[in-house]
Amino acid sequence: MKKEKKGAAAVRKPLSKKTGITIFTLIMLIMGVIIVCYHNPLADPADELLKKIIACVLIVAAIVVFARFYDKITQLPQELYANRRLIWRLAKNDFKRRYAGSYMGAVWAMVQPVVTVAMYFVVFQVIMDQRIQLAGKGVEVPYLVFLTAGLVPWFYFSEALTSGMMALLEYEYLVKKVVFKISILPIIKIIAATFIHLFFVLVLLIISACYGFYPNLYTLQVFYYSFCTFALVLAISYTTCSVVVYFRDLQQIVNIGLQIGMWATPVLWNIGQMSENVQMVLKINPLVYIVEGYRSAIYGEQWFWEDFYSTMYFWIITVVLFVIGTLVYKRLKVHFADIM
Repeated sequence: MKKEKKGAAAVRKPLSKKTGITIFTLIMLIMGVIIVCYHNPLADPADELLKKIIACVLIVAAIVVFARFYDKITQLPQELYANRRLIWRLAKNDFKRRYAGSYMGAVWAMVQPVVTVAMYFVVFQVIMDQRIQLAGKGVEVPYLVFLTAGLVPWFYFSEALTSGMMALLEYEYLVKKVVFKISILPIIKIIAATFIHLFFVLVLLIISACYGFYPNLYTLQVFYYSFCTFALVLAISYTTCSVVVYFRDLQQIVNIGLQIGMWATPVLWNIGQMSENVQMVLKINPLVYIVEGYRSAIYGEQWFWEDFYSTMYFWIITVVLFVIGTLVYKRLKVHFADIM
């Protein structure tokens, strides 16, 4: 029995700092080699070289930061993994509690986005007669499909971001408990928002099928892009949920930013109508990758790895934001209970 316990303890033992840094460095170096070796014959050589240089600089910076702040960066993921079962239970309870006491329950979470989609559809297609958006490869896409494919990820992002930001304030009584791992609170709120998102993915698939865009292998990428949204929101939330404890006005600033961001992101309009230079600037926004990815999954018939540089850029930015969020959270965490 003692040997079995020792063996189990050995299995649960986390990676050493040296091993963790080595693995991360190897992954980053492999990514760098792939980026350097990749060649897009259709791209401008100067632009492609610039993208490779920027990517390599970011990779080197990521390695340096990871090695420098290894303990602080890895502590949060370890806590999330160790409490994964508790996170799942609390996320389900949070979802149920949010609509407890109302007659229609979780239906209210679905009504507002559906009404929003219907409103935009009436304004842009019925009134303004904007019936068709042109997608790549000459495919004609009904505006309702185009619109829904953009709004579904945007609703998920905005709902998850605002919920994750307010997680610590909403669960103030848990923050003041010394024994509770408050680091799991933001991800609980994000998972709860994911439940509603899955319903809207189903609605998106039904609407697309009604217009002749039936699910196929490309459609499976919806789950990949949903995970991208989840990861991006999680990365941002650890910064926002920490700062909002000290600066409550951040909630209003984020809400205004989301209103602006909806129009700065090609949710209601087609990015393909812009010039290449403007598109490059717009694609700095990582949400462009997600929104356009949903559309590719529904009707674009393009795999995510075909947009190689955008994929690399998105994940590099997401990792950087997560590292920043982790450091900010660890720095401000010690005074949460006092401020509240």
